[in-house]
Amino acid sequence: MLAFLCLVLHLASAYGSTSKGKTIILLAGQSNMSGRGGVHNNTWDGVVPLQSQPNPSILRLTANLTWVEAREPLHKDIDVHATCGVGPGMAFANRLLQRDPGLGPLGLVPCAVGGPRGTSISEWGRGTFLYKQLLMRAKVARRDGGSIRGMLWYQGESDTVSEVDARMYKIRLVNLFRNLRADLGTPSLPIVLGTLILRDASESLPYVHRTIFYEVAIASANGPYIEIVRKAQLGITLPKVRCVDAKGLPLLEDKRHLSTLAQERLGPMLADAFLTLKRCGLTKQKYAYQSL
Repeated sequence: MLAFLCLVLHLASAYGSTSKGKTIILLAGQSNMSGRGGVHNNTWDGVVPLQSQPNPSILRLTANLTWVEAREPLHKDIDVHATCGVGPGMAFANRLLQRDPGLGPLGLVPCAVGGPRGTSISEWGRGTFLYKQLLMRAKVARRDGGSIRGMLWYQGESDTVSEVDARMYKIRLVNLFRNLRADLGTPSLPIVLGTLILRDASESLPYVHRTIFYEVAIASANGPYIEIVRKAQLGITLPKVRCVDAKGLPLLEDKRHLSTLAQERLGPMLADAFLTLKRCGLTKQKYAYQSL
């Protein structure tokens, strides 16, 4: 379960309406984002924890680009070459609405693809099929009045197999974030990886687009170079990057994928990290899981 989750949060412009349309959150990466919680022998057990239950204020963009009420597995029609189970998305969204109901309705846009072998960071580079799909789904999601406020990114396992890929991970990840910011139409805006509306530190300034990257540092891997990739993830120095370390969360028997229990803990952990950042200002913080 090498995980790198990033949450990109765009704050609404002073000239746009934040009271209409959906708060759109993109979900991208590989299998631990699409979710394998509760999957055993390629069969999902169907167990959905309380934190991940459906909520009328949480919607999902389907593979055929229609909005429906969100429910696990969120990626069942996106990551179609593998059995999907519980991921972090619903627990994250429910926690956000519990702590800040004004964010609703939420529109989740599943884009993660793990498949049977995972996806590497190079497969998400600008111009690739997965990158184009991410951009297309993001643009469709905001077409009917919603605003993209954030992206959860969880990926990295597949880049631990090759030492070359592991050592190239940081620059490829940085390029991905920079390209995504540009292609979403906010190349010069500050980015806060997170999903809540934050005010600029100066109350004299209007609302601005911000994004906070919540990185989930890897906790397991497909190959021997996990620490190189973890170091890359934890060492990202792009503006407004925040890191959440998944190390210590319980894994499935394959020792790579987060269990349902892990996902129901990770979602609220990400949401709480963002909300703490909102309360405390834009100081650099790193969040790690602590067993109960």
